[in-house]
Amino acid sequence: MSNNKLWKVLLASPVLLGMGLAGSAQAQVSTVDELVDVSPTPDNWAYGALQSLVEDYGCIEGDLGTRTYRGNQFMTRYEFAAGLNACLDSIRFLIADGGIDAETLETIQRLQEQFAAELATLRGRVDALEVETAELRAQQFSTTTKLRGQVDANLAVPFDGDVGAQDNTAFTARARLNFDASFTGDDRLRVRLQAGDDDFGILNNAGGLANSTDGNLDVEIDDFYYSFGVGDNLDFIIAANSIVTDDFVVSTIVPFDGPSVADPGGPALYDFDMGGGGFAIGGSVGLGDNFVIDAGYSADQGGSGSNDPSDGGITGAASQSYIVQGSYISDGLIDAAILYARGNAGQSLGENDDNDFTDTFAGLLNLDFGNFFVAGTVAFHDNGDDDDFSWMAGAGLQDLVFEGSEFGVYYADLPDYGDNDPQMVEAYLGIPVSQFLTITPAIIYGDLNEGADTDQWYGALRATFSF
Repeated sequence: MSNNKLWKVLLASPVLLGMGLAGSAQAQVSTVDELVDVSPTPDNWAYGALQSLVEDYGCIEGDLGTRTYRGNQFMTRYEFAAGLNACLDSIRFLIADGGIDAETLETIQRLQEQFAAELATLRGRVDALEVETAELRAQQFSTTTKLRGQVDANLAVPFDGDVGAQDNTAFTARARLNFDASFTGDDRLRVRLQAGDDDFGILNNAGGLANSTDGNLDVEIDDFYYSFGVGDNLDFIIAANSIVTDDFVVSTIVPFDGPSVADPGGPALYDFDMGGGGFAIGGSVGLGDNFVIDAGYSADQGGSGSNDPSDGGITGAASQSYIVQGSYISDGLIDAAILYARGNAGQSLGENDDNDFTDTFAGLLNLDFGNFFVAGTVAFHDNGDDDDFSWMAGAGLQDLVFEGSEFGVYYADLPDYGDNDPQMVEAYLGIPVSQFLTITPAIIYGDLNEGADTDQWYGALRATFSF
């Protein structure tokens, strides 16, 4: 090959790989036809140059997962220098075999001299990164464990001033520290420390506020479980506490779960009359790309619980819950699920055991139209002689007013075997102030039969710090 041809070949190759694209695995290409985005068409004007680099010099790599070259991607002189250096390394093998003529050797020498400064700078950056990496490894918390935390602070203000004992402004807070360890890369051992101070006086019949817990800010181990995968489509979880019903499923489908300030955004059907909270075991199986079946069982803790061999134990705990859910999760319009759950919420089992359990049959649906979604649930709850029907429906907008924000509004007809017929409406707007802080103002109306007046209006503000 002449020196002019080599020079044109090198300049025509926008990314002389060997350096690879950031975050992607690279594989050596034996023929240019292996790259699906390179073909001898007018749009691929550099096809001949790439073909020569692959076949004559063997110094082109493609993305391992997609078999693409991505030749239109912009690059810096440092990236060009790194790629050129990788290509020249391949050429050195040809020189050793006597496959390079004198003119080409002169061109190679000139290119090395022209990019010597960039290569030296690049080597310096690599050396500095190696030093920083070594320092981080020496100072890191653990080689296997990551520390994650979240703090939620809730301010709730009653509007109407006539809700009995709940006519005062209240403040609640919850803090969590998650220690997540992984030993294989496909597993997680979680130990969570949690403290909170909510007495559930706010929206009591609706389950209270979403990101809250009771107590006097006493630190407790809230989550203690190990999850792991088997093959590509099976996942299992074994827990000592806190894993119940919706904790077993890959998705609760409705987008209100998480962003909502009130607990019924959860949605409430997962929690109504369910038991458990001690020993738990469950699993998920993937069926193709979009279907998942989840199942789980949870027993209670404490007296007559899963840890009491004399009265209860794993299979005879006073409080138990079961769940089976089939979900369709897509990247497009429809996410949907159907579920069956069974629980007894801590009643003492008597002669009519079946009447102590509640059977819940439910369907969940979310229609995602891009920045707009419509979602809801329906559920039937059967407790032997009693039954109830509950549902929720709502809609939301992404990026409303603020980039990354989410606005949602939903109505929830809550399950209740009595005559209260609790109902609730919430409108919220989650605003990401930064990657560590989200502010969520909300307006909540409830007809929950609490206090002196059944109608309750709240203005709420939640601040969520996460790291």
